[in-house]
Amino acid sequence: MNKPKMIFFKFLFIHIFPILAAALIWSERGFEKKASPPGKPNILFILPDDLGWADVGYHGSDIKTPNIDRLARSGKILSQHYVMPTCTPTRVSLMTGKYPSRYGVLAPAYGEVIDLGDPTLASLLAENGYYTAIAGKWHMGSPPYTPLKYGFQSSYGYFDGQIDPYTHEYKTETELTERRSWHRNDEYLDESGSHVTDLLTAEAIRIIEEDRDQPFFLYVTHHVPHSPLSEPEKYHKLYKDDVLMHPSRRLFAAAVSHLDESIGQIIDALERTGKRENTLIVFVSDNGAQQSWQSKTEYEGRYADDPHLVLGNNYPLRGWKGSLYEGGIRVPGFINWPGHLEPGIVDFPIHVSDWLPTLCKLTGFENGIPQDVDGKDIWQNIVIEGKEQVKASPMYWKIRGTHAVRQGDWKLLLHGKNKIELYNLKEDFRESHNLSEGHPEKVEEMMLLLEEFKKDDR
Repeated sequence: MNKPKMIFFKFLFIHIFPILAAALIWSERGFEKKASPPGKPNILFILPDDLGWADVGYHGSDIKTPNIDRLARSGKILSQHYVMPTCTPTRVSLMTGKYPSRYGVLAPAYGEVIDLGDPTLASLLAENGYYTAIAGKWHMGSPPYTPLKYGFQSSYGYFDGQIDPYTHEYKTETELTERRSWHRNDEYLDESGSHVTDLLTAEAIRIIEEDRDQPFFLYVTHHVPHSPLSEPEKYHKLYKDDVLMHPSRRLFAAAVSHLDESIGQIIDALERTGKRENTLIVFVSDNGAQQSWQSKTEYEGRYADDPHLVLGNNYPLRGWKGSLYEGGIRVPGFINWPGHLEPGIVDFPIHVSDWLPTLCKLTGFENGIPQDVDGKDIWQNIVIEGKEQVKASPMYWKIRGTHAVRQGDWKLLLHGKNKIELYNLKEDFRESHNLSEGHPEKVEEMMLLLEEFKKDDR
């Protein structure tokens, strides 16, 4: 793309799109602020798998996501929400409030991932009177390191990082994993034949419809749109006339629309049970989109003749899942709580580790937050936009072969021991101009910050 076009798209992305989004928000829904309800809110945390920046309608995607869009536009769109670039590290950071490198977790992992006995978001909320349930992907340990050992009172879904949508089996058998992965309450369960998205949706609705005196923390961790993908025809039909869309991209789109319908059914259950007004919803992808996938041997060769050559879309961000460029770690996200959060855009850096201290403090359990968490309470910056926001804290990432830090608008990447990239994200969110040679003082400052973060890693 030539320079004038790049400048034009940058101007649209930074200045015009937020204004248009805000206009849509206010046109679609009026807002009347209400007093907080008595008691603690229910918390519904939805974590799709491998959903990219440009894979949701409210970011201008070619994929139809009306339910997700409605929630985003009637809530707070988190325009700078950061995660880790792969599955396990993001989940560990969410559950512990720490950077996953504090556990030596730099990539998808099995065995004992989080130290048994360490507090988690689930265990802290359970201690604070919540009923805690997970429906979906665990991927923070292999049996016996399973959800009920880490604060969940109900578990349903699969232990491993990926499964076949219909057999619910893992891709292969290893020393640490079995093909069997599907379970209820940490005990293996055979329930093949139904699509994973439908089963997880039914479980989430079951938890919502149960009559109990305590609030719930429901962690819905969907399989889609992670590969391998296989979708019912009804979702393919949504894209049958889109001749310009690559066939495997249409498959990906069908999976995302299936996810979107699931979310609509879950919201309907909240409405039907009278729990919608007192349920805080957080929606965040676990990492950026994967570019493609194919295998001739995994899943007993069932997908050998069905390569997924075009999957997600992180445009206009640089990079893919597994990368510390923005496309790998900056993801779609929003928070929605009717009557308590005005519609708007939160253009403030948020890290997935921030949710543990934020949700614990919000639910009245501030004294229970572990002292060694990396995350910060960011509730004030969600509620109040503008000059009253607190200053953003530095952020840190570590994966195999690469470190990254962000402080203010500056981001530094260190590849290996001495290959350095420096970007000003305010001026260059696409990370196209490496400024390291022209700003040696900033490189030195960021490298010192990186060294401080590294001291607490395993």
